[in-house]
Amino acid sequence: MTAPLLLHRDSTAAQASDFLLQHQIDGVRVIDDNHDVVGLIDCKHLLKVLSGGLPCDTPIHNIMSRDRESLRMLDELQYTLDKSIDSDGNNGLEEENRALYNLTIAFFDILQKKQQEWEVCLNSIYNPLVAVDDQERITLFNRSLEEVSGISAEDAYGKKINEVFDMSGLGKILKSGEKEKLQRIKYQGKTLLSNRGPITVDGKITGAVACLQDISELESVVQELEVTKKLNQQLDAIFESSYDGLYITDGEGNTLRLNKAFERIMGVYAEECVGRNMADLVKEGYFTRSGTLLVMERKHSVTIPLQSKTGKNALVTSNPIFDDEGNIVLIVTNVRDLTDLIKLEQELEDVKVLREREFEAILESSFDGLYITDGQGKTLKVNKGFERITGIMNEDISGRYMQDLVRDGVYTDSGTLLAIEKRGTVTLPLKANNKDILVTSTPIFDDDGQIMMVVTNVRDMTELKTLEHQLEQVEGLRRKELDAIIDSSYDGLYITDGSGNTLRLNQAFERIMGVTSDECVGRNMAELVREGVFTRSGTLLAIKSRQTATITLQSKTGKSALVTSNPIFDEDGCIILVVTNVRDITELNDLQGKVEQLEGLSRMYQVQLNQLKSSKSCILHSDKMRNLLKMVNHVSTVDSTVLILGESGVGKEVIADTLHASSPRANKPFIKVNCGAIPGNLLESELFGYEPGAFTGASKSGKAGMFELADGGILFLDEIAEMPMDLQVKLLRVLQDNKIMRIGGTREITVDVRIIAGTNRNMQDMVAKQLFRKDLYYRLNVVPIFVPPLRERREDIPVLSKHFLEKFNRRHGMNKRLSAEVLKNFMSYDWPGNVRELENLIERLVVTTQHDMISVDDLAAWSELEAASKPRVEIVPLHIALENTERSLLQEAFSLYNSTYAVARVLGVSQPTVVRKAAKYGIAKAK
Repeated sequence: MTAPLLLHRDSTAAQASDFLLQHQIDGVRVIDDNHDVVGLIDCKHLLKVLSGGLPCDTPIHNIMSRDRESLRMLDELQYTLDKSIDSDGNNGLEEENRALYNLTIAFFDILQKKQQEWEVCLNSIYNPLVAVDDQERITLFNRSLEEVSGISAEDAYGKKINEVFDMSGLGKILKSGEKEKLQRIKYQGKTLLSNRGPITVDGKITGAVACLQDISELESVVQELEVTKKLNQQLDAIFESSYDGLYITDGEGNTLRLNKAFERIMGVYAEECVGRNMADLVKEGYFTRSGTLLVMERKHSVTIPLQSKTGKNALVTSNPIFDDEGNIVLIVTNVRDLTDLIKLEQELEDVKVLREREFEAILESSFDGLYITDGQGKTLKVNKGFERITGIMNEDISGRYMQDLVRDGVYTDSGTLLAIEKRGTVTLPLKANNKDILVTSTPIFDDDGQIMMVVTNVRDMTELKTLEHQLEQVEGLRRKELDAIIDSSYDGLYITDGSGNTLRLNQAFERIMGVTSDECVGRNMAELVREGVFTRSGTLLAIKSRQTATITLQSKTGKSALVTSNPIFDEDGCIILVVTNVRDITELNDLQGKVEQLEGLSRMYQVQLNQLKSSKSCILHSDKMRNLLKMVNHVSTVDSTVLILGESGVGKEVIADTLHASSPRANKPFIKVNCGAIPGNLLESELFGYEPGAFTGASKSGKAGMFELADGGILFLDEIAEMPMDLQVKLLRVLQDNKIMRIGGTREITVDVRIIAGTNRNMQDMVAKQLFRKDLYYRLNVVPIFVPPLRERREDIPVLSKHFLEKFNRRHGMNKRLSAEVLKNFMSYDWPGNVRELENLIERLVVTTQHDMISVDDLAAWSELEAASKPRVEIVPLHIALENTERSLLQEAFSLYNSTYAVARVLGVSQPTVVRKAAKYGIAKAK
């Protein structure tokens, strides 16, 4: 048995039987054309052929066993057997080998039987199952899975799992070896829950299995439950929102629920009723009677009136709900509050009576006659106006039909009958009571289109004709008045129709324009312009633009005229008239010239007045200062930026005041900011302001900066050279764009501010040393004004001295005078502190001198006091000498400069050091 025993799948049952008998074996494997084993045929299969009555030529592939897993195991057994026989090498033991072969077949039968039992067990499981080996080939595929997937087990076995289910996760399980529980997947419109896990043998993963559960129906049930829940919620909302009271009991009258409206109407509450029987509630007096109990008794809907505890009248309607067997399962009672309804009915009745009275009043107050019939022409009512016009009384015709009244000759004709016949409004003239009347009959229809009433208006045309005659007289009078107004107008008036055809013009127009009415009336304005009667026309412009047009025109008489043409529109928006007003402005032009001349004089006087005002605020005598003041007055009228230069104390702020007082912004804000007196970290918020909460310590309401406060006016930035570089950039942007942004803000604010800057520093030197921005310097230096020091204009010293002396005499209530020797000393002194030093000295002399005349001795005494105030040179400890020197230097610096920044700069130390030292020695800034 070195060669394997095999049969082809197309062999017949008879051939298989002969083959088994020939080789004395119980079974043989079946192969296909490719020599692949596809089944097994044994004696049992052949016996089935005989018992089943199948023909002997039945192909064995129709009756063989096809289980792939069993065939694989048989192949392994056969391979082991063949290997054992070949290794034995004893071909004489054929009987023994045949027995072993038959034993293999018998083992296969047992295995196949167990396989079938296993398959029956698997197929009896409700949940779909699928398993794969370690190569991802399907080894288990039960009937439930066949039903769910529509794939047969025979087609699935041996295939890769992803060939059958492209979304399978069993390959992942083989790699990870971990279980996956309750994965929700969608397959062929169904919802499945998948529970996956590995198959292990001796700690080795040999495959993976998935157990599925179809939850599609469960999901549908859950969705239906959700819908039911929402419906219940909606029903609860409807139940509680009902304006009527609702009361529900079961078929025995036991209260299940009631709504808030029921509590409101009936004055009883849910906690008093729910769970209790209606009969008990009636017995205990909660209700005087019950529609629910009547329904239980009569087995049909019941409606009764009921008085509630609150005194309200209610209409109670109880409806039974039956089950399929005709038993009452629920009783739903609706309770409607009739109190408001009864009140409303009474109000409606009152309104009806009021409307009837109003109708009667309208009917009787009408100047025209009114005649009312029903839809068949029966007379219902006539008013007093009808009786007056026709002479026919209401009692003579009320209740009679219009056909009879016409037949009896009461009326010659009837608008009512015509309106009924034509089913529309009819108007016709008639004669009645020797009067001409106009009859208008209008039918009134109900909702079904039937005529329910005919209202006839009867107008006395005799009176109307009289009124028409009176109206014609009034119109004639108004026409005469209009003619008088037009002809008496000092301005020329010219009237055309909407097409420009001349209708009329007045005598003033003829006088101003030099044309006559005969030349223009009846002719079109376009034609008159074309023929040169007018050089241009406001009328034509008004017609073209459909709005008022104003032009100037030169008349034939040489006069200048202001022409204003106004179009007049009808209700449809069409131009029906154009009325043109022509004003002689020759005299007006003459007056305008005179006005302009007077305005020029006024401007000149204003300039001179401003110069006088400025000269009062600027105390000066020298030619230098007079020329300077002229320059200040000249540049004050424009909005250019001004840079005031000069030593400390020369009066830069006074020049800035003069600029403001002489400028067009004199009545607007003038804000002064000393850039050297404010620390750099605060200067930005002072100038630009800040939004609420922009920084720690900021006001909750925010703050407007100096630029906003100076809007429309002037901002004077003194000591501009002390401004930090970062703020110089922001100032430059304001000068360029006229816009600022608050600290912490997000929107720009437009400001209209004129900038005036002042400094005692050499700006060009600072720009060269990059201590000040060049671009900002050129922006500020548009109009530079240099104020000379006092030593260069000594002729101003006497007038300044006199001014300061009078000022301090008034302030302190004194009458001090300066001697000529003192003034001589003043004239020879160089005044390093300039005007401020002179002012401080004179105030000191006024308050310290004991007599009225201030002499040189007083000045010398002051000098001695100055000398006495200086520390004497004596031997003291070095640290005391250093402190004395620091104190003296600080006192001297503060007498010349009024800011800690300037003092720090001249002493060559930081500003915080100056502040700290000044506080230490008790030195204050000069006022």
